[in-house]
This record gives sequence, structure tokens and C-alpha cells, in this order.
Amino acid sequence: MFKRFESWIDALPAKEAEQPPTGIYAFCRFYTKGFELPLILMSILTAILAVLEVSLFGFMGQLVDLLIAHDPDTLFEKEGKKLLGMTLLILVVIPALVLLHALIVYQGLLGNYPMSIRWLAHRYLLKQSVSFYQNDFAGRIATKVMQTSIAVRDTVTKILDVLVYILVYFISMLVMIANADPRLMAPMFIWLCVYIGIQFLFIPKLKAASTAQADARSTMTGRVVDSYTNIATVKLFAHTQKEAEYAQGSMESFLHTVYRQMRLVTGINVSVQIINYLLVFAIAAISIYLWSHHAITIGAITIAVSLSLRLNGMSQWIMWEISSLFENIGTVADGVNTLSKPTEIQDIENAEKLKVSHGAIDFRQISFHYGEDSGVIEKLDLNIKPGEKVGLVGRSGAGKSTLVNLLMRFYDVEKGTIEIDGQDIKQVQQDSLRANIGMVTQDTSLLHRSIRDNILYGNPEASDEALQSAITNSQSYDFIQSLSDPEGNQGLDAQVGERGVKLSGGQRQRIAIARVLLKNAPILLLDEATSALDSEVEAAIQESLYKLMEGKTVIAIAHRLSTIAAMDRLIVLDQGNIVEQGTHLELIASGGIYAQLWAHQTGGFLGID
Repeated sequence: MFKRFESWIDALPAKEAEQPPTGIYAFCRFYTKGFELPLILMSILTAILAVLEVSLFGFMGQLVDLLIAHDPDTLFEKEGKKLLGMTLLILVVIPALVLLHALIVYQGLLGNYPMSIRWLAHRYLLKQSVSFYQNDFAGRIATKVMQTSIAVRDTVTKILDVLVYILVYFISMLVMIANADPRLMAPMFIWLCVYIGIQFLFIPKLKAASTAQADARSTMTGRVVDSYTNIATVKLFAHTQKEAEYAQGSMESFLHTVYRQMRLVTGINVSVQIINYLLVFAIAAISIYLWSHHAITIGAITIAVSLSLRLNGMSQWIMWEISSLFENIGTVADGVNTLSKPTEIQDIENAEKLKVSHGAIDFRQISFHYGEDSGVIEKLDLNIKPGEKVGLVGRSGAGKSTLVNLLMRFYDVEKGTIEIDGQDIKQVQQDSLRANIGMVTQDTSLLHRSIRDNILYGNPEASDEALQSAITNSQSYDFIQSLSDPEGNQGLDAQVGERGVKLSGGQRQRIAIARVLLKNAPILLLDEATSALDSEVEAAIQESLYKLMEGKTVIAIAHRLSTIAAMDRLIVLDQGNIVEQGTHLELIASGGIYAQLWAHQTGGFLGID
């Protein structure tokens, strides 16, 4: 029975993850698709249960009047059917409805609903550009996904479950009291008006405080996660206290939002308590007055006082539910700002897959500025022939890495086009573009998974033989065999830690090279691919890289010029423009920038100039 309700709605739908709308209602409606039926059934059952619960108070009043009007000998004989009906209602009907309501809510909705939101939001965020993640904390983004999914669920369920229950319950309560004596409705209406006034006074302020608190919480979490993620840097610079102070600032900001919220909570709590006790007193006083004038029965007094006491308890619950509702709305509003951002780099509609038959690359009059007025790259033209090995040379900031990032379409060019075998990369699927390009960067980041998983990331379908070949050719076999982790995994099964923190820079680089060897893409990009390796290992891997380069179009960036001197052509960039190009010997002979850089090399590295 549990499994039937748990599997009623698919928590991980296969539908395309699209950009959610920016309005709060539209945002919640967007993520509610597929859950309409259980939500409607939940709301209907809630309304029925509210009516039935109020009817129990009516039965209590009737029971008091029956006990007064009958003696034990005649009660069951004359009122047996009514008593049996109420018995069945209490022992059979209400428990059955409660069970069905619980199955829908706890098995069908509370787990599946937020998981579906997380799943769709995560898949959409994976489509975001690199700059999206560069402009925010990874921990903060993850917090937004987790917080918002719960907030959307609670917002929708509170509106369709809690608020429906409150509305139906209160209407049924008024009808029940009106049947006893319409005059008893007066204090109820007065109480309701004052109660609503209190909510209108405090709830908007609570919503604003909750929105600020959600943002402050995300910032606090992001700062803490940032410190943990970069713990090696923190230790290296002995900045433990500095990081504590950095986190302290966000924690103090978060506390201020908490204090602000709790002051409002105290105000609304005390105000509601006062009007509750005034209501109980008014109902009791009016009931006694009417009874003294023989206008109502003792049973009616029982109903009125019991309902007022019930309302006294419920008002606290209602207050917290409404406060929680607006807090969740504030969290959703805060989450919308992150989760509904449009993707900067998008595939065109019906984009085709990139087909690389030769590997020719053409940069045609491209310009790119990172949003600045002054250019990083201005009207650059560069043609790379199929199978040509090209080295990019230039001082820091010359535009070398930018050129590679534009080719990978991590950013879109502002003007001009980049073509591979005559196909504009803006017109093809991004995944197909990157699937045809292998890249090794200077700052290698590994996934917090096993060595095996990290290498197979280059080609998940690779055979064990291909895996072992990539490991051998990247000179990784020996150090992999010596690895282990606290869980007892060894070798290829050892976990590398977040971003590969358990490995040295050279070990991470060799794993990255093994990954690209396994990918075996027709276009190869090397951005300081061997910078983290010692000379002996670099010499061994350089031979593997040369083998990898065979039959491929290669673009290599290196400050250590000796590693790219043997390339077919060297391109010298300066301030985003090509200022020199040719072979190593040609550029040395020309006496230009490359010759100066070569002359300033000390131990194979660029000098300061």
C-alpha cells in the first residue's frame, strides 16, 4: 500500500528541464505540474475532515442534552441509532479518511514533490554557463536548490491543505454556533476581524524578514562552504582566524534577521493570546446570560465554549502556519532570483550535432570583452588547418585562454564567428561541440569520486583495456596502485576527495591527461597541460601527448616555451591581437616579442617582462 502511493508520481521525471518563470505563483505552478491530482484530493479530504471534526463538537452538545433529557434505561432504546451512527463515524469513517489523507500527503507528496523540484532545477542549472557559477558560491547555489524545493512544497501544501482546513473549519464552526444561537456569532466575528487585522499588521513584516533571512542564510552557508572547499589555501596562508572572521560577518548578519523576525513573532504571539482569552470570556459570558433567560440549552453552551476553546488552541497553530507560509513564500521569492535566471549560452532551436570530419578551425573577425569597454580580443582572424599543431604564446592577459574558452563556447563571441569544419559553433549542440574537443587545463579539478570514475569521465563506455592503456600512457599506474582512502578503497577505487584534494598537483594532472587520452577527441586543447609536473614525469608524458596529438588538430598554451617549440606554428598574441606567427626558428630569427620571451626564459619559464 505504501509503495503504491510512493510510486504514484514520478519524482525524477524525464521531461526537459526548462527555465522556470520569475513570478512566485507561476514559479510554484511550473514545479507543480504532474502533482495536481494528489494535491486536489488532499484538499478535498482536508475539507471533509474539517467538517467532520466540527460535527463532533455538535455531537458533544447533543450528547449533553440527551443525557439531561433521558435516564439510562431509555437513552439507548430511543437514541441507539444516533449513537451507533456517531460511533461508526468516529471509529470507522474518520480514521479511514485520515489514513487516505496521510498516504497522499506523506507517501505521495512530501518526498516526491520536493525531489521533483530539485531534479528539474538541478538539470536546468547544469545548463548554465561557466560565468553563472563564477559569479556565485557553489554552496550558495546548492542551498538555494534545497531550500527552494522545500519552500515550494510547503507553500503549495499549506495553501491547499492548511488554509482549506482553516477556512472550512471556521465556516463550519460559525454554522454550528449559529444553530445554537445566532447571538453567539457576534464575538466570533469581532474576534475574526481583530485576528485578521493582526495578521495584516505582522505577516508582511514577517515575510520581508524571512526573505532577508533566507538570503542571509544562503550567504552564510556559501562562505562556510567556500572556506571548507579551499581549506588547503586557508592553511597555506595561515588564515584560520581570517576565515573565522569572514564567516562571522555573515553569521552576525544572519542573526540580525533572526532577531528582527523573533521580535515580530513575540508581538503577534502576545496579541493573538490576548484576543483568544477575550473570546473565551465573551462566549462563556454570553452563553450563561442566554441560558439564564432560557434561550439556549446546556448542550448549546457546551458546543459554544468547546469551540471557542478549540479556536483558542487553533489560533496559535494558524498563526504559525500563516507565518510559515509567508516565510516559505519569501524563500521561494529569494530562490526565484537564482533558479529562474535565463541561460546565457543556449542552443538554437533544433540545433544539429557537430560533425568533425577534418578538424579545421576558423576564427573569423571575432571580438570579445568580458562585458568591459576595452577589448580582450578585437576583430581577430585565425585559420587552423586540419591536423595542424598550433601553440599560443603571449604574456598573461594577452587573450590565450579566452580564445580557448570561446572555442569551447564557455562564452559566446560578441562579433564574428568560430567555425569547425565550416560549421558555426553557435549553430550546433553545445554537448556535441565539447564531445569533439579534449582539453587539459592548468588548474585540474577532479570529481569527488574514485580514480576509476574520474578517468572514465572521458569515455564512460571505454573497455578495461582502454582504461589501463590511458593509465599507462599518462604515467599514472605506479601512484594509483599506492592510493587508499579511509573507507578501505584502494587503487582505482580510492576516492580522490573534493576537487581531487587528496592528490598532488602532478597526480591530478596525470589523471586529467589519462581522462583526455581515453576521450580521444579529434580536437585537442592543452592549457598549461604539463605545468604541474616535474621534468622527469613531463618528459615521459610529453611522449604520450605527442602520440595523442597524431591525426588531431591541436591548440596548446604554454608559458614554458620549450614545451611548444616543436609545434607546426606558433601564434603570438598581445592585447587580443595576433602580432606574430610562424615556426619557432622563424620567430627567433624575426627578433620580435617571441624572441624576447625566449631570451628572457630562465629554466624554461617566462621572466617578469
